[in-house]
Amino acid sequence: MSSYSISWLLLLSLMIYYVRSVSGVWYPRTRVLINNDIGVGTHLTVHCKSKDDDLSPHVLEYRQQYDFSFRPHFFRETLFFCGMQWNGTLYWFDIYDQYRDGHRCGKHCEWNVHSEGACQLNHGTSKFDICYDWNK
Repeated sequence: MSSYSISWLLLLSLMIYYVRSVSGVWYPRTRVLINNDIGVGTHLTVHCKSKDDDLSPHVLEYRQQYDFSFRPHFFRETLFFCGMQWNGTLYWFDIYDQYRDGHRCGKHCEWNVHSEGACQLNHGTSKFDICYDWNK
């Protein structure tokens, strides 16, 4: 087999691998859930975006949740960040960072939002004990 044929086979294999990963054969949809755990009577406005998507604002009552789903990017570049606003103050947080969360939460990432930051559900302990401060 010539080197020209090998190059074409390699290119074809890479294209098939990419199409299958984008179509979800290897990257199933991931669901993100955001819970308002700030306090009784506090409305939380959540506005999440990625570089490609604007998910529009959603207002959550105390203990209400908002969720969205997506298919992570093949090259591990998926990032969703959210503006979180209550009592007239706006905070920002990277609610899904594929490098940080892809292996940790897999297809289901759940967060409790507190006044100090956000805590992720730890699938190993079944507790919201993976906590982060707001973005600077």
